[in-house]
Amino acid sequence: TLVTSPTETYEKVLPNIKKTEGGQHGATVLGIHLEGPFISPSKKGAHPEKHIKEFEKGFQSLIDTYKSLENVCLVTLAPELANAQSVISELCQRNIKVSLGHSIANLQEGEEAVKSGASFITHLFNAMLPFHHRDPGLVGLLTSDQIPPERIVHYGIIADGIHTHPAALRIAHRTHPEGLVLVTDALSALGLEEGVHQLGQLRIEMRMGRAYIAGTDTLCGSTAEMSKCVRHFKEVTGCSIVKALEAATLHPARTLSIEKTKGVLNFGADADLVMLNKNLELLSTWISGECVYRKCYCYSDCEHSQ
Repeated sequence: TLVTSPTETYEKVLPNIKKTEGGQHGATVLGIHLEGPFISPSKKGAHPEKHIKEFEKGFQSLIDTYKSLENVCLVTLAPELANAQSVISELCQRNIKVSLGHSIANLQEGEEAVKSGASFITHLFNAMLPFHHRDPGLVGLLTSDQIPPERIVHYGIIADGIHTHPAALRIAHRTHPEGLVLVTDALSALGLEEGVHQLGQLRIEMRMGRAYIAGTDTLCGSTAEMSKCVRHFKEVTGCSIVKALEAATLHPARTLSIEKTKGVLNFGADADLVMLNKNLELLSTWISGECVYRKCYCYSDCEHSQ
């Protein structure tokens, strides 16, 4: 994911993050998620407001900002922006998925975006209007009767125990379990010690295991890894192990329409696996049938833990 950035950053970075197969060198890159800059300043979260843009020239504004969409698979935008619907349609025609987020959209604007092709909601409950009984906003898409019956709206939700209250997790899960996608929202601060660190264009402060924009109380992402989110989600919702794991595997694969090869253990699918113990703690990671990481409990610098 690349968050709201200066235009020159997109020009430099996007051509260098190519879709690649994984292996010992690192994980498979399925594509880039562009989260901004076409978002609402009112729901910017940790995104720098000075770089937020509108679709003044429609889809051309998007091209002028990103320069190239070659390596992009997902774009998060605010559907209430002028010209957003035509931009959504054009992105979908180019086989790029559209997610709604960092938005003050009402439910009708969200429904129009889905009819134009949007199929995902970025970190549900966070950086959007809170649920209101007269207009539930983007949250209302989970039960909207205006979604075509053959369509399913997936939504990401951060189950790190910080960003989303357990009761909110339960509400989302019980309302629309098939659309739920666990996301970590983790940034490269994961694993860093307490204190201030420079990460890209932001100064990040680690306090009590949480990542804030330095000198503020604004969360700027999570420091949880996926297996922790799976464990927390299962514990607070009471769902089965299968359903918890599907929310981290099958459902995100369906979001990107790659469920024939990813997120499943079917014959012919890619042999990308994680081995977990009975407590859902990570034991090993496999890419294309090759073990690329194995947890070792011998000692900290043991050669097995790599």
